[in-house]
Amino acid sequence: MTGLRPLVLCGPSGVGKSTLIKKLFEEFPNRFGFSISPDTTRQIRSGERDGYSYHFVTRDEFLKLVNQGKFLEYAEFSGNLYGTTVSAVEAVSSSGNGHRRAILDIDSQGVKLIKKNHPYLNPVYVFVSPPCYNALRERLEGRRTDSEDAIQRRLRMAIHELAYARQPNSFDFVIVNDDLNRAYEMLRKIVLDSMEDLQSDQVPAVDAQEQHARNQIDSQPPA
Repeated sequence: MTGLRPLVLCGPSGVGKSTLIKKLFEEFPNRFGFSISPDTTRQIRSGERDGYSYHFVTRDEFLKLVNQGKFLEYAEFSGNLYGTTVSAVEAVSSSGNGHRRAILDIDSQGVKLIKKNHPYLNPVYVFVSPPCYNALRERLEGRRTDSEDAIQRRLRMAIHELAYARQPNSFDFVIVNDDLNRAYEMLRKIVLDSMEDLQSDQVPAVDAQEQHARNQIDSQPPA
């Protein structure tokens, strides 16, 4: 594949990935392309527009794309299907005379699928981490966009995301979003290939609150 290496941005829901991407596009409106993911049943949130935050499609349309082998990765969360098409990434990377970088916002399962099935993409893998599990909970609750059940599902997913990110060589860089300006400066250096003096953060160690949540998941009977 020609063009700049894609950027894979991963992290738990509520960690601030969308805010970081928005700041990047505001500063560099023509240098990056967001590989938009189709979405099925989730309601459009305030500030989102079809074709910008997501392409909103029906479940039947999505499954048709799956059967056609169009997806780089896809997953289901809370009854909604999300995915990234191969063509979307290639279209961004080949646009602008090869000077635009594709940005993918995906979960750890998607990261595994790209590494397994599409290594030729050779992306830069970046994990955005909360400063701690409790901070993530507070952010999700503060958004006031999800029900309590949805928040709990997102927190359970976060446990798995953090666990994968702690595995050696899962990501090229980790950004702990404890300060938005600092986190953005790190991301900015990564996407502009100014990484000579950049030191990756470390995913914070499991604290008491996260361990309690992990114990609750482990004690639940299989579905």
